[in-house]
Amino acid sequence: MTELSADHLVEREQDAEATEAKPRAQRRMAPIVPAQNIAGRALVLVIAIMTFLSCLTFGAVTLVRDTASVWENQISREATIQVKPVDGLDMEAALAQASQIAGEFPGVKATKIIDREATARLLEPWLGSGLNIDELPVPRLIIVTIDENSPPDFAAMRAAITPRLPSASLDDHRTWVDRLVAMARTTVTIGIAVLALMLSATVLTVVFATRGAMAGNGHIIEVLHFVGAEAQFIAREFRRHFLVTGMKGAAAGGAAAVLVFIVFSWWSSRNMATPQADQATALFGNFAIGSAGYLGVVLMVLVIGGLTAATSHATVVAYLSDIDVRQPDAG
Repeated sequence: MTELSADHLVEREQDAEATEAKPRAQRRMAPIVPAQNIAGRALVLVIAIMTFLSCLTFGAVTLVRDTASVWENQISREATIQVKPVDGLDMEAALAQASQIAGEFPGVKATKIIDREATARLLEPWLGSGLNIDELPVPRLIIVTIDENSPPDFAAMRAAITPRLPSASLDDHRTWVDRLVAMARTTVTIGIAVLALMLSATVLTVVFATRGAMAGNGHIIEVLHFVGAEAQFIAREFRRHFLVTGMKGAAAGGAAAVLVFIVFSWWSSRNMATPQADQATALFGNFAIGSAGYLGVVLMVLVIGGLTAATSHATVVAYLSDIDVRQPDAG
């Protein structure tokens, strides 16, 4: 009877231990950093905004660089003869004569006279539609296409045109090329500086957010650290949390920037026939950043996500090192 009671007590103890172990096995370990809180959502929004602005800056720099390259190539392939209207001048005959003189020089591939309709369209954004070119003292243009490898002698061409047509002038655009290159380099430099400032602001934001998260969970971190948890383990938990947070915000900001470029490119392609779109296209291209621009946006998202994780990791390690320095005093 005694042995039976002892066996029964042992079985009851084992059942009780199994009952206690079952919910213990089902209990999930809570993360050091809360997965969802107001500060975390605010950080995602801030990172999204900074990524959006950074991608827009990068895209704008790409557009300016590509457009400047197109301008430079077009200018290096073309020269312009401008014929100003004067009293007693037969404009059409003067245009034909200047075109013939320029076409005789070696290195000139072709000449094209800008007709009245095209000239009126060029002036339409400023003077409106329905212009009568004959009633206005509007200069007329001749586009001279040149061979880039063996350009013509522009000085000799000027010397041949000016005596016959005093109101005509040749512009080889070399001065504009130099100014264009200088402007493009300045714009790219300013864009890179603005991008660096935005990335710096993002890093500082992550530092403050990490310190705030550590301040809210400081007692847990100190207990874990004092009972033997390695600094790399605690830093890894923060790095993982902020990497996810940073990638969420960066992906949202990058997607918004890509959407903006797609919308502008679609608008530009849909309004090609209007004077406003022509001027915008002439200045900024078709607002298409191309494959290199989209690849840059993806890299920007990855860089900001990586910066977020690396910054939080460095901040946690510095905080734990400071605890180690203060530990003897605390003890």
